[in-house]
Amino acid sequence: MPEYRLGDDIDDYCVRCKRLTNHLVVSVLSREPAKVRCRTCHSDHDYRHEQAPPPKVDLRKAALFQEVLQKVDPEAAPLAPEAEEPSAPVPAEPAVKAQGASKAAAKPKTKGKARA
Repeated sequence: MPEYRLGDDIDDYCVRCKRLTNHLVVSVLSREPAKVRCRTCHSDHDYRHEQAPPPKVDLRKAALFQEVLQKVDPEAAPLAPEAEEPSAPVPAEPAVKAQGASKAAAKPKTKGKARA
């Protein structure tokens, strides 16, 4: 095992850059680098022995999500035909737009004081 000194260049996983980059040894404890500084973004962090942190994905959540995806079948439960049959008639959209246009014509938009 090599003996590390302050200022030595080593490779380590940078938590800020999120990749393996060159680092400088900033502090040494028991002949092992304790803190390192990234030469790309200049952030200081603990020496991680060139290992990325474990992913934050909860394995239980991922397994449940995969189970739900396997159960879903688009032909098993069609929801679209039920949504297309409304019980009450829906007014047409152009009529709503026409009412909005008549309100706009009745009330002119003015900013500030009215000019004489």
